[in-house]
Amino acid sequence: MVIDNSAENRYEVHVDGALAGFLEYRVVGDVIALVHTEVGEAYAGRGLGAQLAKFALDDAIARSIKVSPLCPFVAKYIDKHPEYRVTVR
Repeated sequence: MVIDNSAENRYEVHVDGALAGFLEYRVVGDVIALVHTEVGEAYAGRGLGAQLAKFALDDAIARSIKVSPLCPFVAKYIDKHPEYRVTVR
């Protein structure tokens, strides 16, 4: 399950109630900078990073804000999913 933990400025993915990974962000005006994605080693290979990226991009679309993909993982995700290119600032 992915949530927006706005108090920590990050999206979080939880598996069986445990924090498995996160995507840090910063909002400046009408732009969200997606800064860093990290998934715990115990959860590697499960597609959790992709879930975080998709959730963050869908959230940006829902909020009508642009994305600055500073995180290389998110930038690569956008390259692989061109439907999200419209969100990039």
